[in-house]
Amino acid sequence: MYKVLITAWLWATTTGCVWAQSVRQGLVFDAQTKEPLPGVTLATADGKFGTITDANGRFSLINTIAKITVSAVGYRRQEIDVASDQPLRIALESAVEDLQTVVVTGSREAALRTETPMAISRLSPRLIEETKPTAIYEVINKTPGVLMVNLGNEQHMMAIRQPMTTNSYFLYMEDGVPIRPMGVFNHNALLEMNQFTVSSIEVVKGPVSSIYGPEAVGGAVNFVTQRPTAVPTARVGIQADQWGYQRLQFGAGARQGKFGIYLGGFLSRQRNSWLASSDYNKSSYFARLEYAFSPRTRLTGTFSYNDYNSQTSGNVDSTAFFARQYVSTTDFTYRKTYSLRSRLTLEHDWGNGQSGASAQSFITAFVRDNSIGQNPTYSIRWTSGSSTATGQINSNDFKSYGVIAQHTQPLNFLNSKLIVGTTLDLSPNTYYAYQTELAAELRPDKRSVLKYTQLRERPDLQLANYQADIHNVATYLQYDFEPIHKLRLSAGLRYDQMAFDYTNALDNSSGGKAYSQVTPKFGATYDLGSGKGPSSLGLYANFAKGFSPPALTAIFLKRTTPTAAGDLFYYNLQPAQFDNLEIGGWASLLRNKVYIDGAIYQMNGTNELLNIRLPDNSFDYQSAGRTLHRGVELGVTYRPSKQVFFRFGGTYAVHRFIEFTLSQRASDVVQNVNGKDMPSAPRALWNTEISYYPAWFKNFRASVEWQHVSGWYQNQINTVRYDGYDFANVRAGYQWRGVELFTNVLNVTNALFASNATRGNNATDRTTYNPAAPRTFVFGIQYTFSGK
Repeated sequence: MYKVLITAWLWATTTGCVWAQSVRQGLVFDAQTKEPLPGVTLATADGKFGTITDANGRFSLINTIAKITVSAVGYRRQEIDVASDQPLRIALESAVEDLQTVVVTGSREAALRTETPMAISRLSPRLIEETKPTAIYEVINKTPGVLMVNLGNEQHMMAIRQPMTTNSYFLYMEDGVPIRPMGVFNHNALLEMNQFTVSSIEVVKGPVSSIYGPEAVGGAVNFVTQRPTAVPTARVGIQADQWGYQRLQFGAGARQGKFGIYLGGFLSRQRNSWLASSDYNKSSYFARLEYAFSPRTRLTGTFSYNDYNSQTSGNVDSTAFFARQYVSTTDFTYRKTYSLRSRLTLEHDWGNGQSGASAQSFITAFVRDNSIGQNPTYSIRWTSGSSTATGQINSNDFKSYGVIAQHTQPLNFLNSKLIVGTTLDLSPNTYYAYQTELAAELRPDKRSVLKYTQLRERPDLQLANYQADIHNVATYLQYDFEPIHKLRLSAGLRYDQMAFDYTNALDNSSGGKAYSQVTPKFGATYDLGSGKGPSSLGLYANFAKGFSPPALTAIFLKRTTPTAAGDLFYYNLQPAQFDNLEIGGWASLLRNKVYIDGAIYQMNGTNELLNIRLPDNSFDYQSAGRTLHRGVELGVTYRPSKQVFFRFGGTYAVHRFIEFTLSQRASDVVQNVNGKDMPSAPRALWNTEISYYPAWFKNFRASVEWQHVSGWYQNQINTVRYDGYDFANVRAGYQWRGVELFTNVLNVTNALFASNATRGNNATDRTTYNPAAPRTFVFGIQYTFSGK
């Protein structure tokens, strides 16, 4: 948190002077986003006067002051000449290389990164703006230890302390509110985000269940949305590439008195791409309104709407991939997604407690309305050599009504505080799926398909048809304290119950099911620095438990073959449970020119929900066995001068089956995969970038980025590997007054690689590839207006 004792002292020593003399009003805001900055310290060099900005970035100064120093955590210190009679408008530049940043995802309130005992990374507004991403993965993959797998048209998988997976081990949030209810995870959920109205992104690695609950096992990604700007601001831009992608984006914000508003959105489309049958349209709109009843009481409302409609071209076989023939095996598959999210948050600061810190409370009411309809390529079932196949059409719809409430109470001993909270989520959910009949045109070797043709839909052959009323409840608490100087401990405990009442039309059954779990967390940070100014060296340790209930779509999917006991569905799937232990630290070197942030972790999984690939390429779910996830993560930034900035982030990790049974039939050759690497689990990932801001060419920027993903096993029995890939991106931009011209050259060397490559366990199976885009030139222009 901001240094509350300094804040209290500055306020106490300056209030009397301000009332006795005439004052001037001022405003401090972020130079990049134009968002107001609360808690900024303004002080004279002799220390005789000081003040801080309020929640809206405003402050008051005595007229007789000539110069003042402005400082804030995560921003560059400035000395300002305030002798002029003009209104004070101070824009602070972020220190993108500084570890001593403020994050909110650790505890749902502002806290120093170096006082948060977990592996957490913040992607700053400047980094996002300079990246000019077409899709969110271009930014998130800059996080050490994170790989967001690009599947095209903003579709994706994730790998955070997990293999590249579609499992429900990640929590996606917008301003701390999960964008989906527990039990309705979708690995493509981030295509429902509006990336143009995101101010910053915070990525937590490892379980954060004590605050945020289940599904935050591999990690959590929190999108912090753009606040209303301190000064009137508007921006509009267009971008396009040579493969038929086009986008129009816009945003505007302002504040007037107690009221602030920000509106933004974009429209994008893809036509006639390098990959056949991959056209798509997306429209996304966002609004955020803020009203300050008083400096201590604030109301915030947000509204997010997204409409997405895409062809899904699917994978290609090895013949097409290595020939760079990016032809689709389907021209009828699609994904249509509609999402609406809104929340209303009331915050209140209760004034100074006995320790000088302020108690804080908030309550958030939220609603969600979501619909996904698809004819997915991943549901096509084909047996090698057959001229027929089957597909699937499905629809998943839910509405949510929920509340999150939290109170933070500082205590007058051991510099401690207590956080207590509760959540309630009511989400009626409906799902149906039925079969389609396909014809398969084979290649001459009869081992792969050249093209599928949909012959007919078969609504009479239902694969799933259920209604489930989800009612999730949770309570949590966290206690932070300092038993000795520089050592800060944190202990948390959370109780979750995911429950639902269901009606399953396929077996005419109804009933209820509940999963409950208590998840503890213990953490510690120790400042090894001098204690003067920001920490230059520190350590942290963290133990956390996490769990993830099976998704409803897994529970109610009809089995291809009933079990020996006659079970047609997966009612007996158990929650996956994880124990995570990590040790990490940070350091600043060479007079804060070099920052290092690293962690070593081991996560043991039990009852991990895994897919077994069957001969027809369908999947059977198993919730059994044990897994190991162990690795080291490292982030380094180096700024030798204002003109050069270097960044590196990477991980080396092992994801392994410890005990996992594939089959209990004596006739099967492979009984288990004990001791083998999990499929789609590259051991080494890293992303590095060097940026140049030449002094001789003002307002110009250029950067070169290199992404490395090592090889991985394509199947569970570790007989076939994919070699991995390397590729480079080049970005450049020039700003003249309010106009910025930019270009991104993605995959600049035109490397041939696949973002994902998988293969079944059968000897006749062949590898299927998700081909990455060839060299792509993105061009854009953006105009930004800022008032006074």
